[in-house]
Amino acid sequence: MNPASRLPVSGVFCASATPVLADGSPDLAAFAAHCHALIGEGCDGIALLGTTGEANSFGIAQRQALLDHVIGSGLNPLRLLPGTSQTNVPDSITLVRHAVDAGVKACVVLPPFYYKGVSDEGLFRFYAEVIEGVGRDTLRVILYHIPPIAQIGISLDLTHRLREAFPGVVVGVKDSSGKIESMKAFASAFEDFSVFAGADPFMLPLLQAGGAGCITSSSNLIGRHLRVVFDNWFDATQSNRVTAAQGRINAWRDLSNAYVQLPTIKAMLARRRNHPGWTRVRPPLVELGAEEISSVWAEMDKLEAADND
Repeated sequence: MNPASRLPVSGVFCASATPVLADGSPDLAAFAAHCHALIGEGCDGIALLGTTGEANSFGIAQRQALLDHVIGSGLNPLRLLPGTSQTNVPDSITLVRHAVDAGVKACVVLPPFYYKGVSDEGLFRFYAEVIEGVGRDTLRVILYHIPPIAQIGISLDLTHRLREAFPGVVVGVKDSSGKIESMKAFASAFEDFSVFAGADPFMLPLLQAGGAGCITSSSNLIGRHLRVVFDNWFDATQSNRVTAAQGRINAWRDLSNAYVQLPTIKAMLARRRNHPGWTRVRPPLVELGAEEISSVWAEMDKLEAADND
């Protein structure tokens, strides 16, 4: 039995990208199709509207419409971990409550990231006001620790305080610090707590340290390889298979970082989904140029050929 399965939430979750129409609005139909494809490719679920999903470039109504549409398309809401935070409490309550009432597994909640250098006390008050304001017994929160982007981190002390104040509500953390030491510290500090790697190369060592799995951008493309690692990492007889899958994961991750990561992921999805509209991004991001896209696609051909050997 996979040791990670004992945790409140576990598995391979895709930090899904969001396709955009020419007018800048989310492409609901393409997004739903992508989510269903991701499940078929091996992902346990979808962490929509996070950093990779350009959540903070969409309005509240657009974010709610994306969630409603993918559920309406037949995807089980218990497979969904939507990002539901804003830099203020009222809008965060609106997004979280909408998601909880839609039946999602858990909400991934960023700290309020506009003001820098804030204290744990201030962050505690933000999370407490959101949790209390939502007022739903079914609410489950996964904290989002991404200091390279937010410049505001989630400390162990803050996590401990939130878990004590709201038992059974704060069930995990997505750690996108880029530091395996940070992920392992969360995993060792708390029992019955789901720690997710925010980058694919870290999922395996984090699982070995008691982690729950991953919420990653490259899983838009490599769910089947991540599935192999997650399902077999604890079985010594499968070590060669896991090592080979991890090598493929790392190669795809390296390609996704060839240029600015999010536009690169979307260029890769344009090829994978045979849909040129996937290359579009929302300001302030800028899509890749034609030569960059051609280069990425050529490298994709090589990786796919290697995958099929």
